[in-house]
Amino acid sequence: MCGRYVSARSPDDLVRLFHVTDWPPRETLAPSWNVAPTDDVWAVLERAARDGDGDAAPGRQLRPLRWGLVPSWAKDVKAGARMINARVETVHEKPAFRRAFARHRCLLPADGFYEWEQAEDPGTGKVRKQPYFIHPEDDGVMALAGLYAYWRDPAVDRDDDPAAWLVSCTIITTEATDEAGRVHPRMPLALTEDHYDAWLDPRHQDPDELRALLTRPAGGLLAARRVSTAVNSVANNGPRLVAEAAP
Repeated sequence: MCGRYVSARSPDDLVRLFHVTDWPPRETLAPSWNVAPTDDVWAVLERAARDGDGDAAPGRQLRPLRWGLVPSWAKDVKAGARMINARVETVHEKPAFRRAFARHRCLLPADGFYEWEQAEDPGTGKVRKQPYFIHPEDDGVMALAGLYAYWRDPAVDRDDDPAAWLVSCTIITTEATDEAGRVHPRMPLALTEDHYDAWLDPRHQDPDELRALLTRPAGGLLAARRVSTAVNSVANNGPRLVAEAAP
């Protein structure tokens, strides 16, 4: 699974790295070294203009979405807390995800993610969870494959009220490789740059073609380092969380 990650790059950097054409500067998020479920996170997605030509290429947007996908049919937003991840093996067929998989795909930029390993404390003999920060060896940005969904809040009367709509997202996970596999059997699935365009284009809706983009990442690209248990608390944040901890 993926339950915490790091997203510390500025929106200006993300606009450049992902060739975004539509980002309102008024939409900002603070850098986070401890992104947690239900937080707002940066997402890259493509949408056609509402009043544009139906044949025109969709515009690429950078926008904040709530992490934890709330399907359109959910009774309330609480459903999102259980849907922070979608397994690549079944994402195309699960009721909560299959419509988003066909029409609403996104990329979630990350500098790396955290996983926890069960470890015995040599001092006490008790088993505890040791966090690791897993990141690209070259410290490049990770483009986590994601889905998003629109949820209409029934408590808001008018459709044109911005408060009427919640846009939320989930991260697709796969079997772990590289150093991540030593720590945990699952990991977020990151796309390579040559697959960005096809994944984001909402006009691509063939499930088999889309699934072909979600290949397991090549070996030897990720590194893992032991970090402080301070990351275990969502109240903690800052660059110190990714600093290597003593054995």
